[in-house]
Amino acid sequence: LIDWRRSASSDHLYVREREWEAAHTMWLWPDMSPSMAFRSHLSEVTKRARSIVLMLAAAELLVRGGERVGLLGLTQPTASRRAAVKLADALAQRADDPVLVASLPPKARISRFSGVLLISDFLDPLDEIASRLEVLAGAGVRGHLVQVLDPAEETLPYDGRTEFIAPEGSLTWIADRAESLRDAYKARLEAHRAGLAAIAHRLGWTFLVHHTDRPASEPLLALIMHMSAGGYRWQQPAPTKGATA
Repeated sequence: LIDWRRSASSDHLYVREREWEAAHTMWLWPDMSPSMAFRSHLSEVTKRARSIVLMLAAAELLVRGGERVGLLGLTQPTASRRAAVKLADALAQRADDPVLVASLPPKARISRFSGVLLISDFLDPLDEIASRLEVLAGAGVRGHLVQVLDPAEETLPYDGRTEFIAPEGSLTWIADRAESLRDAYKARLEAHRAGLAAIAHRLGWTFLVHHTDRPASEPLLALIMHMSAGGYRWQQPAPTKGATA
């Protein structure tokens, strides 16, 4: 450990000390429940497809920066350069796994000082969401929530007699004048989102909202800033003219 070159020019011995950097582990979870398959006429992609893109892009950049990533409740963490490919394979092979098709993240044991990135529409009741997130945050885990919504879920752009069909089961509901529901719907959605933000704030987590008609690069850049502030290292993507994700 002696720095011989520096010591040779002095009567003292100098010891070289290097800062120790340990790889962090970021656990990723994309919601692949039936509600995430929704796509309206206002978007070109489903919520599920966008969630997977965001998760794999985040995994790629984290691994390039020297961190480890894993699918929450499904895989072991890895720092392999092919981590994103391995995660994509795991999603394809286990798409029907209860961990993925559930609308809430699994009750997985996470080591202290790890991180989680949860991508979902987060439309479950707030008390159920809070209960599950508190389990994950109990070990000092820092988390990041990304709520992915179709633009139609934000604005309810329907008029006249409209049939609404639940993504699971056979439940349907017909509104004679869908436009008459718009104001109350927006108010309830805003209240739900405020509740999500409050839960994240209480846990010391971050919360982002992303709409599928917007570029995937927007929430990804915001995530880079949030995770960098938490000590995670990223390989910054090279800027590409005209690229959005």
